[in-house]
Amino acid sequence: MSDIKKVVLAYSGGLDTSVILKWLIETYKCEVITLTADLGQEEELEGLEEKALKTGAVKAYVEDLREEFVRDYVFPAFRANVIYEGQYLLGTSIARPLIAKRQIEIAAREGADAVSHGATGKGNDQVRFELGYLAINPHIKIIAPWREWNLTSRTKLMEFAAAHGIPVPQTPAKPYSTDRNMLHISYEGGVLEDPWAEATDDMYTMSVKPENAPDRPEIVEISFRNGDPVAIDGEEMSPAAILKTLNTLGGRNGIGRVDLVENRFVGMKSRGVYETPGGTILRLAHMNMESITMDREVAHLRDSLIPRYAELIYNGFWFSPEMELLQNMIDNTQTGVTGRVRVKLYKGGCYVLARESQYSLYDESFATFEDDDVYSQKDAEGFIRLNALRLRIRKLARQR
Repeated sequence: MSDIKKVVLAYSGGLDTSVILKWLIETYKCEVITLTADLGQEEELEGLEEKALKTGAVKAYVEDLREEFVRDYVFPAFRANVIYEGQYLLGTSIARPLIAKRQIEIAAREGADAVSHGATGKGNDQVRFELGYLAINPHIKIIAPWREWNLTSRTKLMEFAAAHGIPVPQTPAKPYSTDRNMLHISYEGGVLEDPWAEATDDMYTMSVKPENAPDRPEIVEISFRNGDPVAIDGEEMSPAAILKTLNTLGGRNGIGRVDLVENRFVGMKSRGVYETPGGTILRLAHMNMESITMDREVAHLRDSLIPRYAELIYNGFWFSPEMELLQNMIDNTQTGVTGRVRVKLYKGGCYVLARESQYSLYDESFATFEDDDVYSQKDAEGFIRLNALRLRIRKLARQR
């Protein structure tokens, strides 16, 4: 421990990292610099610099990374229509590599010996943070308090915080572990550890209950350029502004709530509740933009890789060579995914109404059910018989 002089801690100001800040100082007798990455937590950021310094940090960084987060992490993932196990839009997973990268950059600037995080020894975030650290700086020292200390429960952490006069947002009545950024907010722990227990309405933050959403549907038009959203209702916006606007639209219409039991990388199942209003709208709109602009075989090949791509993000391999390969391929598929999609939002539902593109592969003269002079329906007979040939041969062989 004596060779650790300075540590850069990923600091959210929540229960875990508030306790860790004080614990690092007491245990390692070191200086601690905190990094709070502003990824769109909004009111959760208020007073964090002052709180970190008051708890003992020698310096506290609070950095606005919202545009970088959406532009370089969220949008690339959504170009792939990313989704984990059919439900999770990876709001927490996709943020970890950016935080890890910035920690390593600050460690280099400040001459720090080590970095630290608040992820538990049971979860996925420890893997995501540490794979990110080591991919960028193979020599960095890592301190993972949850794997070292004897504070083995969040109840004990709350007791530690109370004993040291550290204010924390969790209470025994609401002990949820939450993570919020521009893409989503997640909830774990507390009553949610029982998969049969329903999440209470007062837990949700970004969205209204679908039943309480407006009685009139809301229509939104999203414009895309080469796979990325660039405008809403004709108004061009920055990446972060687009996601923030979609979050507002989706949240007030009760869109994006998911309650699931997922498979963690470390081997156990975990129950989580997520709100991803803007991401839910964006993914649906993007898929429909692709539906008229992307070749069938290209789309099917790309779609076959979505589970693998999602696993790489979920498991922490954002800075891996296989991710670079996949991202380059996916980005190549997005050339021409340009146009606009009209979506209806109504009481938790998100429905595509229309789509158009100057690069559309949809040709009404071929698709029409009316008279046409470009397609001979008689050609289908030979097409079907050739595709049925191996099936016929197989059946005939079994009959012999």
